[in-house]
Amino acid sequence: MHQRAGEATAFLKLLANQDRLMVVCALAEGEKSVRELEDALGIRQPGLSQQLAGLREAGLILGRKAGKHIFYHLSDPRAAAVVATLYRLFCAPQSGEEEL
Repeated sequence: MHQRAGEATAFLKLLANQDRLMVVCALAEGEKSVRELEDALGIRQPGLSQQLAGLREAGLILGRKAGKHIFYHLSDPRAAAVVATLYRLFCAPQSGEEEL
């Protein structure tokens, strides 16, 4: 039980950063390019790259290269389930709000 609690704590700490959480919520909607994430989230490219690297290293996202573009998507099914709940509670557009 302690080991699993430690894993959950590490996972939640990873999502405790506002920029990382916004990236993960955006990817809950489906695969997006770095440029799409930058435009939708208003995170400048250097900061976005840093957040993407951390999420990649943690195994939460995977990237694929297509020409000069890199596209990311959620990769861990456990993360996808938690993020889906977080997305419904906190990220989904409210009525009258614009979607990403």
